[in-house]
Amino acid sequence: MKKQQNILVIGAGLCGSLLALRLGQRGYNVTVYEMRTDLRKTDISAGRSINLAFSDRGNKAIKLVGLEDQVKELCIPMNGRMLHDKESNTFLSNYSGRDYEYINSISREKLNSLLLTEAEKYDNVAIHFNKKCNSVDFENTTAHFQDYITKEEFIEDADCIIATDGAGSALRKSYYLERKFLFSFSQNYLTHGYKELSILPSETGDYKTYKNALHIWPRGDFMVIALPNLDGSFTVTLFLSYAEGEYNFNNLTTPEIVTEFFQKEFPDALELMPNLVKDFFENPTAPLGTVKCSPWHYKGNTLLMGDSAHAIVPFYGQGMNASFEDVVEFDQVLEANKDADWETIFTAYEKTRKKDTDAIADLAIDNFHEMKDHVGQAIFQEKRKIEMALEKEFPEDYSSKYSLVTFNENIGYREAMLKGRAQDKAILKMLADGVISASDDIKDILDKVKIETEAILDDHKVAGLR
Repeated sequence: MKKQQNILVIGAGLCGSLLALRLGQRGYNVTVYEMRTDLRKTDISAGRSINLAFSDRGNKAIKLVGLEDQVKELCIPMNGRMLHDKESNTFLSNYSGRDYEYINSISREKLNSLLLTEAEKYDNVAIHFNKKCNSVDFENTTAHFQDYITKEEFIEDADCIIATDGAGSALRKSYYLERKFLFSFSQNYLTHGYKELSILPSETGDYKTYKNALHIWPRGDFMVIALPNLDGSFTVTLFLSYAEGEYNFNNLTTPEIVTEFFQKEFPDALELMPNLVKDFFENPTAPLGTVKCSPWHYKGNTLLMGDSAHAIVPFYGQGMNASFEDVVEFDQVLEANKDADWETIFTAYEKTRKKDTDAIADLAIDNFHEMKDHVGQAIFQEKRKIEMALEKEFPEDYSSKYSLVTFNENIGYREAMLKGRAQDKAILKMLADGVISASDDIKDILDKVKIETEAILDDHKVAGLR
């Protein structure tokens, strides 16, 4: 394929800016249209996560575009989950038994800004802001835009269009509404929503609590989490039902009720948050949903990528990482099909990628229940103790489900999910039956876990679940 091909990218968020940068490096002519204003010139974070969990799959993409050192400067390592109970006791549960495996808290704005700036260094990449895409004519490979400032409407065409415009994608909406081909689409919401709060730095600019952890206050049906920022603050997120339970977003309507809720459920967090009431009533409450659809592409004309193809809930910390991995996978398909047309490339990409994005969507729902409830259960804590010991003593022979997903970027999400779920089932079953305990010989535990895991995987294969 000739590199003079003109590619139109809709959306200059994290996925779109990374994609534009990589395609620019490959020599394609890339034009990006973004509906928001340039985040490098104004704050546009309201309602969106200020910081994100950045891990190995995302870093693989950053290595691909040569920005690993710059991105590392934006990261705060988080070695594990710091669990907070209702009596203000804390317990640090590391993410891995291997000391070199950890995730990072990173600023969405700073990372997006870096990617935009790097992409614009290429003469063959142009990025335009305040341009909202209203619809896409996927049969004629044109997109209809309106300028937010001038209100001018215009049409852009290209050799192909790639939409990275998030869960509300204009291209996906056009696929659905035009009904010109068989298009499957689902958007499922949790009964819970989220609200962003904050723990501000101390008067001396220091962190008020332990810096290098993802803090979790699990309470069964709801939870609070907190991720550190470079300025000494923490971004705090409350995940809570809209309508169910003694406290919910629908009945937290006064400063007194909000304060009562936090005093009862999160007393140590409340001590760190004198700004709680202000944040609570100034910041929006947002829904949590999963998007699945197919096909992602229409012939060789258009393609969905990132959240526009597979938005997920945030509980595995893999949303950004999965979108970045999209770019890596797409780049590999481009490399393997240098002389192919776009339809061949898009088809090959979706065939290899969709099964993995479906898997991480399901895993994110699993982890929602794990984080708000299971992490506080004794049998889960014993399972984690065993897994940590296995990873420490046999780093080449065992990886937990979390490690398979988060730190094994060279295997797909689906493979990680199948093996990880089987391991979880094996360990929990043997713990419940008294076959193993955390005090047993660790090599004996490993042997038993391997045998039981393989038996479960074989059963799943026979049942057609693999």
